[in-house]
Amino acid sequence: MHRHRIDTHHHIYPPKYFAEEPDLIAAAAPGFKARLAAWTPQEALDIMDHNGIATAVTSISAPGIWFGNAEQTRRIARECNEFAAQMARDHKGRFGLFAVLPIPDIDGCMKEIEFIFDVLKADGIGLVTSFGTRWPGDPAFTPIFDELNRRRAVVYFHPTVPDCCTGLIPGINPGMVEFPFDTVRAIISLLFSGTFSRCGNIRWIFSHAGGVLTSLAPRIAMQAARRPDLAPLVPRGAMHEFGKLYYDIVSAAHPLPFNAIREIAGISHLLYGSDYPFWEPKVTSDNIAKLNLSPEDLCAIERGNALRLLPGLQPEELAARVTTG
Repeated sequence: MHRHRIDTHHHIYPPKYFAEEPDLIAAAAPGFKARLAAWTPQEALDIMDHNGIATAVTSISAPGIWFGNAEQTRRIARECNEFAAQMARDHKGRFGLFAVLPIPDIDGCMKEIEFIFDVLKADGIGLVTSFGTRWPGDPAFTPIFDELNRRRAVVYFHPTVPDCCTGLIPGINPGMVEFPFDTVRAIISLLFSGTFSRCGNIRWIFSHAGGVLTSLAPRIAMQAARRPDLAPLVPRGAMHEFGKLYYDIVSAAHPLPFNAIREIAGISHLLYGSDYPFWEPKVTSDNIAKLNLSPEDLCAIERGNALRLLPGLQPEELAARVTTG
């Protein structure tokens, strides 16, 4: 199969990471423990080859790497980032890297940012949407995002289940409901803290078409417009800020959510993603093929938008073209 897609929502499970807290990590994905424990880079490559994926930008999924101990979190962050960077070196052109930060350890984050960009040359940062009972717009995290803004970083968010909302409905995987809502909590947190407007150099990516943002966006915008205390933090309005964000269309390649997020952000801010290993890439690929997009729009979502956003990526066929002249 011709490898052309760029997968911006692709998770890895470094063995040392999974061994750290296997029960907590597996709890974020009920029924996947054995598969996550057996994950290998070669399995990822095989899946990519079978589904026309030229390059996957790797990230750590929920629950992230914070398990209550700052020293442990620093160590896990470094191990995960070095593992992912080595994958990219071992398989030229096949993997990019959204590196993880040891939030909420601010000093540890500042040191890791320097290592991530100056040594590993990562493509961006990958974070979860909340940390215990704090969201990314929390004032404590201001130094982190100000430094990422200075570096003109790409920051990707994957949802998680916050401490407040675990086990609310017995027998129901909390991620089914809480992932889409925690994505919006993170967006609201960044919006009304003024982080979006203050950090205009950051390119932000949110998973799953922004979760339930498409339903709540007008309501959020009206609140921003009617409250004088919020207006200075959203100087150009909430809808303007939503339109600047990027969104992958994992679990949203269906006419209802897709048309809604396209209305907010336009085709140029939509990205292909697989959510491997929790979903087979063909789920997104098959569904997006049913949306009756023009060839130009389909190419933009599956490839072009990601290459424009992440210019450090060099899929293998592009690398070969450069090498051969």
